[in-house]
Amino acid sequence: MRSVRLTVLLAGLLAAPVGASAQTLTIASKADIRGTNPGVNRDGETDAVAFHMVEGLVAYQEGGTVGPMLAEAVELSSDGRTYTFRLRKGVKFHNGAEMTSADVLWSWNRYMDPKTDWRCRSEFDGRSGIKVEAVEAPDPHTVTMRIDRPQSLFLDSLARPDCGMTGILHRDSVNPDGSWKAPVGTGPFRFGEWRRGQSVTLLRFDDYAALPGKPDGLTGGKRPLVREVRFLVVPDPSTVKAGLQSGSLDAAEVPDSDLAELSKDSRVKLHIGSTAARHAVLFQTTDPLFKSAKMRQAIAAALDVNEIVAIASDGRAKANGSTINMRSPYYSAVQARGAKHDPALARKLLAEAGYKGERIRITTNNRKSVPSFNIAVVIQAMLQNVGVAADLEVVEWATHMDRFLKGNYQVMVHSYSSRLDPALSFEHFMGPKDKQPRKVWDDPEAQALLEKATAISDAEERQKIFDRLHERMLDDMPLLILFNPIDAWATTRRVEGFTPWEGSARAWETSVRP
Repeated sequence: MRSVRLTVLLAGLLAAPVGASAQTLTIASKADIRGTNPGVNRDGETDAVAFHMVEGLVAYQEGGTVGPMLAEAVELSSDGRTYTFRLRKGVKFHNGAEMTSADVLWSWNRYMDPKTDWRCRSEFDGRSGIKVEAVEAPDPHTVTMRIDRPQSLFLDSLARPDCGMTGILHRDSVNPDGSWKAPVGTGPFRFGEWRRGQSVTLLRFDDYAALPGKPDGLTGGKRPLVREVRFLVVPDPSTVKAGLQSGSLDAAEVPDSDLAELSKDSRVKLHIGSTAARHAVLFQTTDPLFKSAKMRQAIAAALDVNEIVAIASDGRAKANGSTINMRSPYYSAVQARGAKHDPALARKLLAEAGYKGERIRITTNNRKSVPSFNIAVVIQAMLQNVGVAADLEVVEWATHMDRFLKGNYQVMVHSYSSRLDPALSFEHFMGPKDKQPRKVWDDPEAQALLEKATAISDAEERQKIFDRLHERMLDDMPLLILFNPIDAWATTRRVEGFTPWEGSARAWETSVRP
């Protein structure tokens, strides 16, 4: 029955008149949200809706650094353990109540209550490193948070979208018994209606306290310029394309395969940028063949990364061998260094590694939203040029992730999601394999460097550490990072001011013409 209802809904979408409302912005979602409780039972689609309704004390900025949001200023004590948040005055919740430090304290206590089942509680209770020892509200516009030791990632953890931005909520968000009701936040849009499996409608919050300037990641200018935003569940890419071309959809993320056609269509505009996600080639360093660093270096030297990236992205992306994205303030000249394509060196290293013609297995997947398969095909051909025979193992996405998490592969073409702070980005693949088989780079000395980077806040010192880690990674070659994927969206011509960020739509500062 659900599939029938969805088919009817999509048929209605395509039949809808073009420009039916200049007050509604309709955005296609690949899947339904999982809930409205920030940071609880969430995924990417859920987060993208939530950050229109709720905001935290701080938020990610465009380049991946953290800036003020509901706090107008953040002060750090000399010992690096106490953060003082000076709250903005005049900020209102969707129910009209003014936000104070009491709301911050209530929200924090609720998040840290095990009954809430907040996915990020372990990030702050000491289980994953940071332990928040005390949170106090000395006056209506000041909040202090004390942690057990200096930790440069504390604000990043608060700002993470998967943590619901640690959004500050009014207690009207819950029922009298404490059970979840609906978000009453401070964001530019307030909750309207959730039609499960079909759509989520958000309504403009007329009393929104906007920051000045342009959109800046999840902070900056966020004025709600349309009366309502409708996130419509449209999982089929062909239906998305038809909806954009008919004008029934205003904005949608589009696959690379549709970009050539849509770029020639005068009815739509393309918005193409990059994300902090990473496509990479992973080597299983416990494998008898790939435990040799020279073998891993030989494979890297055999690959023309620029050509791989050009083919995989249809020429739209640039090669980036660093785990730090090129928009980050930590992207230095050292980070710009990558593996060099040198077939002669590859053959020399193969001989030194004792390679005797063994066939290698490249695991990839058939997921259409990532170019893993195409990358694997190109790699297979390039390896053949240096005398390495490779077989492709193409698996379903669920099997791919199972293999990845268990470390059950020899070579794998894999995609990592965005991590904006460099320490979090390195942590994504660094660590002890015996405890976390999904980790790729098990180097105790490198791990000690990373831990140092998480304990200091000085940007210059952190830069030195990240540069050392990058150089060490290139030498050890536990993985070969290829590029940051592009972020491709399309809108109809009637949409103005739309700017996606890190794979998600931002409906603020966006308007639609009749």
